[in-house]
Amino acid sequence: MNPACNVATLIEHYFTERLMRQRNVSANTIASYRDTFRLLFTFAQARLRKPPSALALDDLDVPFISAFLADLETKRGASVGTRNLRLTAIRSFFRFASFEEPAHSALIQRVLAIPSKRHDKRQVHFLTRPEIEAVLAATDRTTWLGRRDHTLLLLAAQTGLRLSELINLDRDAIHLGAGAHVRCVGKGRKERCTPLTSLARSVLQAWLKEPACHGASALFPNVHGARLSADSVQSLLAKHVRVASKRYPSLASKRVSPHVLRHSAAMELLQAGVDCSVIALWLGHESIETTQTYLHAHLALKEAALAKLKPYERGSLP
Repeated sequence: MNPACNVATLIEHYFTERLMRQRNVSANTIASYRDTFRLLFTFAQARLRKPPSALALDDLDVPFISAFLADLETKRGASVGTRNLRLTAIRSFFRFASFEEPAHSALIQRVLAIPSKRHDKRQVHFLTRPEIEAVLAATDRTTWLGRRDHTLLLLAAQTGLRLSELINLDRDAIHLGAGAHVRCVGKGRKERCTPLTSLARSVLQAWLKEPACHGASALFPNVHGARLSADSVQSLLAKHVRVASKRYPSLASKRVSPHVLRHSAAMELLQAGVDCSVIALWLGHESIETTQTYLHAHLALKEAALAKLKPYERGSLP
């Protein structure tokens, strides 16, 4: 086998040269693409009886890639969106390979031509103001963990920060003087500042006065001073939602994730009459089209628009 055409060699160059050195992509992108190829290599081991070190580019033809994508959906239960995300990573690798291995251009072009699947876009789920307040009230603020959780969830619901942005915040990312705001680095390594309400400002001020756990620099550390993991945040949120659902039974029927808090922040802004272009900047959206999905989900706005319409005259009806 030509070493230059060995998939393991190409993958190594792809990650170190293209993604890390040339494009300087985020750690989240690296992790997502890494997981894609872990799954692909596991599938190749089972289907082709070849370890990753023995795979050649010719092994990754259209029938193989198509079978891998189908396996993700049928056996792993992946959604169409996840399937398309894995295909995006594969396409990125094959675009890189087209320059490294021009002799395989025909195979590469066929793989690049594999289409994404169309799928129905799910309606955005969000919490109402009373539900958010019930979740915040469920935290036990007489304990350090309860105060941490309360501050984290309040910040999430008010700013709409992504989960990855929340857990990567350091204490010095919070500015409580004039024009209080939180500074974060979001998708595409883009830095943005999000203003804080007076309530969030006072809660964060009290939180920052508490001694840093084990000298942690993270704004929301665990009891050992390390950063919270995404699973930890999901777990603590689920715990407080269970408690809050006793007060607000509507929460029991909702699947509440950190991303739902982000949606809830967007809905609050929309309800307040904030323009979609401003909400897009607030949330760090690449395109305003992403933000407009909230318009489709907000029934109250549609009802308000309906109320402004002049009704038909009764005589015109059959």
